[in-house]
Parts: sequence; structure tokens; C-alpha cells
Amino acid sequence: MSEMSDPFDVRDSPRPTRRPTSGVAIVARMTSDAPFTAPVTTPDAGGGAPGHLPWPVPRRGDAPETEAPPARSEGLVDTFGRVARDLRISLTDHCNLRCTYCMPAEGLPWMARPQMLTDEELLRLVRVFGDLGIEQVRLTGGEPLLRKGLTDIVAGIAALPNRPRIAMTSNGIGLARRAADLADAGLDRVNISLDTIDRETFATLSRRDRFDDVVAGLAAAAEAGLAPVKVNAVAMRGVNDDGVADLLQWCLERGYELRFIEQMPLDAQHGWERAQMVTAGEIRARLEERFTLTPVPERGSAPAERFLVDGGPATVGIIASVTAPFCGACDRVRLTADGMVRNCLFARGEVDLRGPMREGASDRDLVRLIRGEMWRKAAGHGIGKPDFTQPTRPMSAIGG
Repeated sequence: MSEMSDPFDVRDSPRPTRRPTSGVAIVARMTSDAPFTAPVTTPDAGGGAPGHLPWPVPRRGDAPETEAPPARSEGLVDTFGRVARDLRISLTDHCNLRCTYCMPAEGLPWMARPQMLTDEELLRLVRVFGDLGIEQVRLTGGEPLLRKGLTDIVAGIAALPNRPRIAMTSNGIGLARRAADLADAGLDRVNISLDTIDRETFATLSRRDRFDDVVAGLAAAAEAGLAPVKVNAVAMRGVNDDGVADLLQWCLERGYELRFIEQMPLDAQHGWERAQMVTAGEIRARLEERFTLTPVPERGSAPAERFLVDGGPATVGIIASVTAPFCGACDRVRLTADGMVRNCLFARGEVDLRGPMREGASDRDLVRLIRGEMWRKAAGHGIGKPDFTQPTRPMSAIGG
């Protein structure tokens, strides 16, 4: 499949004005992310018992699965006391790159448009999540710029009574001509994926020759005021790991904030091997061959450990999702393009909101489903444990 075969175009269309209907209470339909039909049977599908975690959790959660979730006023709380404040929304699983650590070269089927949430459904859910205490919405993909009506979606979120901060993670292709309109619509900032500044290596990793488009997108984002402009990079052993210091230098010269991310077991091919992963420690060591890195002590719930570069003020971040998990401070919840709520990137279960909405569910019904899914959130992702199973959905179908 070529990159131009995506049935989504990038032209914006008017946002629907029809209001969603309210309906009768419905029964929660728990689904596995494999065939999306198997019931979730345990509250810890993503990891093991909290007493054996290598990272801290706020408190020990030992409520039985049958215990009711907390009251609405308490926000989206799980059994470990973590509160979700960051909603990650996948707008589409379609992408115009084929990065080796994410997708196969050919053959990955796309979701059909009827499977995906409509603009109206999506905005309704963002409003419901906002009432539950969500403070930031991040629009992801696939590639969110391929979602028809993106500018109207951003404007719709920005117009909500409890307006969240709005960010977007993108590969940057097409952003050069759209950054200003998105900023005017209410987008606050962007993260752009760029794994290397070597054109040939970029083409090898992404299987597309679109380096100039990504660079142009970064420049346009900065000019549009989508600051701080952040660059996300994955270091691949024997491919681009020897260029991490060059990439940092390039970002420093342009005022971009670089964040390296350990490769995670979320590829569609299920070919991830921990032994082949470039660790956070290795990335830091390579950077320190050229720069002086000083840890920034305050981190909060942010995934990246940040370092001042040569005394600052510029910083670089390293996200050690595998070797130093930050699950104990996780404040995220995810909504897939087809309307499934996931309480963890690595969860093996998810809850359908699209079906109930289309059958007339009320906002109260949706709140019950969302709360129930968050209440089942495991203590950690469990990578490295004997019983860890990689999610069937790849990253492109979950959202970063």
C-alpha cells in the first residue's frame, strides 16, 4: 500500500451541530483488544501484584473487583489512588509513514470510517471526560493530521466550558501548511517525531523520503507559537543510535526540546526484543560524551527524566518506559479512534463507548463505563514479567 492510498484526506469539513441523544442505562461491554470480543476477567490484566513492583505506587489498592468505583466528584481514580488528568485520543490509525518500530512495510489493515468515532461523538466524550477532571487532551494517531476535520475538532475542544490544554503528537508531514490554522483554532503545542537528522537513515527508519516535510513542519510549529516545540526520538540499535548527540545539537540550535523514548513492545509485527532495545542509560552515556547533563529534580507525573544541557536553560528528556517505569505516577487514560477506553498503553482489555453511544447511552451511562475501566487499572505494565503479553493492538491503533 502506498502512502497516498489513505482514504482520509486532509481537508477540513464543517463540524456537525446535531446534539447527541440521551438514552437508557446499558450494561458495560468489556472487550479484549485482540478480537475485541473476549470479556475482561481480571483487574490486573496489564501487570502483576503491586507488592512485587520495581517502582513505587501511591498506596496499596486491595479493593475487590466488585467494589464500586468512587463517586463522580472524586475524579477518575483507580484502586491505587492515581487520578487520571491526561486524555490521549487517537483520531485515526492511518499513517503516511511506515516506521520500522511501529508498522510493517505493507499489509496492515486500516480501520474503516464507520468504525471510527464521528466528530460529534468524539467531542461529546471529551466533554464527559472533562467533567471527570481531565485537564489535558493530546491528539494522536496513527497520524492525526490525516483526520478529516482536525481543525474543527481542535476548535470544538477549545470551546468546551472546561477547556483542557490541547496538544498533538504528529510526524509533522503536512504541518507546514496547517500549523497556523491549528494554533488559531486552539492547539497549544505539538510533539513531532524525528529519529535522526540523517536523510538516508530517516528514509530507512520510516520507509519514506519525507525528511524535508518533517523539518518544515517543525519550523512552522515554532513560527505559529506552538511552544514548546518538542521532538520525540526512538533510538534503534545499529540504525540511528550513533547519531543521538547530533540530533540533540540540531535541536538545541533551533530551540526544540528533544525527548528520547525507549523502544516499547508495541510494534505491529511483535518483533520487539529487549536485548535489542537501546536503554535510557545507553542514550544518556552517548549524550554525555559530548554534553554535560545535570538532572532536573522536579518530575511529577511527567514521563521524561529531564536534564539541563551544559548548565541550561536548554533541557533534554529521556523516557525510560521499560527500564525505569513511571507507572506509580501515571495520570493517563486513552481513547482509541474506534471509541474504546484503555486505562494503560499496555492493557489487554478495553471498554467500548462507541456502541453504547450509538444505542442511546446517556452521559451518566458513559461515566459509569469510564469509571469502571479506570477502577480496573493495574499497578504497572508488567514488561519483563514472565506473564507479560504484548497488546494485540499496535501503537498506531492505540495512540501515543
